Amino acid sequence: MTSLQRVANRPTWLLSRANARAQALLADAFAAEGVRGYHFRLLAALDELGPASQAELARSTGVDRSDVVATLDDLVGWRLARRDPDPVDRRRNIVTITARGTTRLAGLDAVLDEVQAAVLGPLTAGERAALVRILAKLG
Repeated sequence: MTSLQRVANRPTWLLSRANARAQALLADAFAAEGVRGYHFRLLAALDELGPASQAELARSTGVDRSDVVATLDDLVGWRLARRDPDPVDRRRNIVTITARGTTRLAGLDAVLDEVQAAVLGPLTAGERAALVRILAKLG
């Protein structure tokens, strides 16, 4: 933590530091599972939203289209998702999560829960709930 008083108690600084810690913990946890955050995001979107085009996945997850393609290459290679030609427009693909992908996503949900617990560990249950409410307002 910085000893500079001009930044030490500024919300932007504190949020930045908290984000850096949270992202590092998440990246390490996902790396231990052999995945990245993009893999999780795309699997979660497919699970929640159902089959989607690559462009729809990019829009719904905030992942750049080129990164969607590369990430889907991994997911399809691992048989966690599949690409099928769109029956209406054969120029595009429809991506679907597989049963194996759903199982893998459940395991990654547990990893994510552990990271959440580590990030929020210093807080009481009431503080955790308040923080989530406040962050939702800021987002």
